[in-house]
Amino acid sequence: MNHLKLFVAPLKWHGIKLLEKQDIARRVFLHGQRYVSSGTSEPFLSASNSNYVEEMYYAWLENPKSVHKSWDVFFQNANAGQAYDPHLPDQLERKASFLQSHGLAQTPGKAEKLVEDHLAVQSLIRAYQIRGHHVAQLDPLGILDADLDSFVPSDLITTIDKLGAYTVCLVICKGFYGLHESDLDKVFQLPTTTFIGGSENSLSLREIIKRLENTYCQHIGLEFMFINDVEQCQWIRQKFETPGVMKFTNEEKRTLLARLVRSMRFEDFLARKWSSEKRFGLEGCEVMIPALKTIIDKSSEMGIEYVIMGMPHRGRLNVLANVIRKELEQIFCQFDPKLEAADEGSGDVKYHLGMYHERINRATNKKITLSLMANPSHLEAVDPVVQGKTKAEQFYRGDTAGKKVMSILLHGDAAFAGQGVVYETFHLSDLPSYTTNGTIHVVVNNQIGFTTDPRMARSSPYPTDVARVVNAPIFHVNADDPEAVMYVCSVAAEWRNTFNKDVVVDLVCYRRRGHNEMDEPMFTQPLMYKQIHKQVPVLKKYADKLIADGTVTLQEFEEEIAKYDRICEEAYTRSKDNKILHIKHWLDSPWPGFFNVDGEPKSMSCPPTGISEDLLTHIGNVASSVPVKDFKIHAGLSRILRARLEMTKNRVVDWALAEYMAFGSFLKEGIHVRLSGQDVERGTFSHRHHVLHDQEVDKRTCVPMNHLWEQQAPYTVCNSSLSEYGVLGFELGFAMASPNALVCWEAQFGDFHNTAQCIIDQFISSGQAKWVRHNGIVLLLPHGMEGMGPEHSSARPERFLQMSNDDSDAYPEFSEQFEVSQLYECNWIVVNCSTPANYFHVLRRQILLPFRKPLIILTPKSLLRHPEAKSSFDEMVSGTTFQRVIPENGLAAHAPHEVKRVIFCTGKVYYDLVKERKNQDLEKQVAITRLEQVSSLILRRQGPWGDFQQRVPMLLNRYHLPERMTLSNPSWPCGEGTQQECTRLSWFQLG
Repeated sequence: MNHLKLFVAPLKWHGIKLLEKQDIARRVFLHGQRYVSSGTSEPFLSASNSNYVEEMYYAWLENPKSVHKSWDVFFQNANAGQAYDPHLPDQLERKASFLQSHGLAQTPGKAEKLVEDHLAVQSLIRAYQIRGHHVAQLDPLGILDADLDSFVPSDLITTIDKLGAYTVCLVICKGFYGLHESDLDKVFQLPTTTFIGGSENSLSLREIIKRLENTYCQHIGLEFMFINDVEQCQWIRQKFETPGVMKFTNEEKRTLLARLVRSMRFEDFLARKWSSEKRFGLEGCEVMIPALKTIIDKSSEMGIEYVIMGMPHRGRLNVLANVIRKELEQIFCQFDPKLEAADEGSGDVKYHLGMYHERINRATNKKITLSLMANPSHLEAVDPVVQGKTKAEQFYRGDTAGKKVMSILLHGDAAFAGQGVVYETFHLSDLPSYTTNGTIHVVVNNQIGFTTDPRMARSSPYPTDVARVVNAPIFHVNADDPEAVMYVCSVAAEWRNTFNKDVVVDLVCYRRRGHNEMDEPMFTQPLMYKQIHKQVPVLKKYADKLIADGTVTLQEFEEEIAKYDRICEEAYTRSKDNKILHIKHWLDSPWPGFFNVDGEPKSMSCPPTGISEDLLTHIGNVASSVPVKDFKIHAGLSRILRARLEMTKNRVVDWALAEYMAFGSFLKEGIHVRLSGQDVERGTFSHRHHVLHDQEVDKRTCVPMNHLWEQQAPYTVCNSSLSEYGVLGFELGFAMASPNALVCWEAQFGDFHNTAQCIIDQFISSGQAKWVRHNGIVLLLPHGMEGMGPEHSSARPERFLQMSNDDSDAYPEFSEQFEVSQLYECNWIVVNCSTPANYFHVLRRQILLPFRKPLIILTPKSLLRHPEAKSSFDEMVSGTTFQRVIPENGLAAHAPHEVKRVIFCTGKVYYDLVKERKNQDLEKQVAITRLEQVSSLILRRQGPWGDFQQRVPMLLNRYHLPERMTLSNPSWPCGEGTQQECTRLSWFQLG
């Protein structure tokens, strides 16, 4: 309290000094006497009140904002000689009576005490707002503190364990705030930073503490005071502090009960029918189903048409059944071990599958589309994928503010705290090219991770603390209080709609069974599970409450249970007729009209990928210009643009210009192109320059590719955050939304993709096999050993080839459609182009194919500026196509009888070999063949040679050629090393 005294003392001293210097006070009070009524009542400036008014005036002179606004208006009017206001005497009379009735003496010391007490009460209110969540009753089991600490902050006054007794209160009041027992019934003016008064401006200290406890220390714990926006903090205060806000109608309570019945009885039904099956049930957090439905209902009410969801496996079947509304028989038949897959691929376990569904929302009678994304066992890997798809759906709808499409992400407590991709995804939330205008995160906080105690699983107090980095409010709530959960979820939906920011709902619950239904949790958490076994299910608790207050009858409750049990039994009977699993029925991202009705490509042909020369010339000219007036570019960039123009005139392209022409041609055809990654706007190697920067005007930029034609598709090029895992997942999700878009992710250096390996392994390489999910994402991976050390050299192509599903021992049957059908059968395409023209064609082919496959392109570094690495327009005009293999076309091709050695290579090493062949005068004796598309080469060592070597005997035997190996055996990256390494390799292969 000393700091308050230090504050008040100078305030009083300065007021007196100001009064001595100005003879204002007397004029003010004399002017005020004219307001006194002539009646018998005591004037408001009687001796008992004048001292207080004098003190208030001193404070006002020092700082007008230090007094209530009504005093500020009064003193301003008095000084300015304003006309009589008939309301002022009444206002001041009330203030005077307020002071007199609560024991204010006539001395300045008592006035100083009043100021100190009001400041203390304001500090008390703020303490609850900041730290009240520490003592909130969040754990349904009553054995753990949600923030891992039972310590009660010393500035909080909690009577939770005192049943209304104020013993603890008085000790803390006296010790921390300087308040006494006699102050409990004193009335204090409430600050503008609280809404606990409702329509009242003042409350007794006893009532203030009671209302603060009810708001911040019961079943809801609020973390929001770290947000640095006052308006947002005030919004949250009003939503939770206003008395009586958390009231529900009887109809709302009955709906909540019915949803709880469906959630719990679904789990009970599965447990009865398949007691020995893993299903990762939701028991212990059944309230999650009505929570999600509340979020969806509220969002639909505010205009949302499409909700995209991502979640781990716990509770997924329940969400599919009761939120997405997947047919129950299709879920139940998944438990049949004899079920056979009718579609391609391997399929996946039932608790990984996704779903897409359009239906009418019963609460709002509006159409709503729901998509639950398929997810592997990597719990949080789906987070950025969901965000990317959400961004794409918003983009294609023109929904720049996120008012039509939104995302909901569900998390487990251990994964939310432990998985780095959560942090990466949060940091995309407010970036211009990645924001989804707010995501609602729902954490199913079981207070355990598999067998690991939270105290061993995280260093932060809560599992949700990662959300604080983006100023997302965090609402903790006891999952055994369904009404509190519903209110919190409703507020979360309103927050997202109002501020377009992320919000976290932390459902503090428990896991009734082990990690799965076959697991024994008593091995590692005996005390917790003893308590869980005693725990009354939330459905029974809530039903008993509603029956007791007459909202429903016992008969109505039992009829609701019987009704849903009957629905499950009937669906179970129908499920026995399903003997074939159609994986496509579980597709989370359908592309209507792209495939035929059976989900197959409409053809197995691909048109030529070349374009007209006029189109090439036009794109080249725009790429060489600045299409915005009075835009000053860097002098070095001017030279680059002049060089582009010169190439266009000469009908040749380098790597950057070939890419520009591929992208530009799509924009004319209405195909959206999106290029994302670290430093992609300029390009890691300063070759692209798709975004021009004005050298004199800050933040003024120009994207020439968006100025190609008046009517064109938009081009998005965006530097990403320094993330691979999160950003690649985001772009993968973006590519899921539509087949008619070219979505590219470029690594800063090729080997950086290894920090996104989870996305590559679990989604890109195997997504079609597991989930029948086509995706045309393009990965651009700069590759080549060029003296930059081991971490900036190889893009590790062998890893992609090892995961290719091609059979190295099978010789394919050739047909007219062989090239396209072979691509359709593979899981992805891997290329290492040696010419700009082939790079142009493979990008064009990616969209012209009748299906979508991921495309992995090993892009060059030194070839970007290599004088020989240029292509003529003749290789790109109409009628030309991508060359899977480029055979020898020099002297050796014209005199094949003189050839003594054939060298197979790929990528930039070709240019090193050609140079060395010429130096050794072996141009007729050595033929060099370039393998441009290498996805059919499965490898078991670094570089593609390892398994290609295994294929050569099979090829030689088929054509009855001598089994004489003519190729050396270096690994690929060594062949793309420094100049000395390239020279040595070339000599070895040629010699």
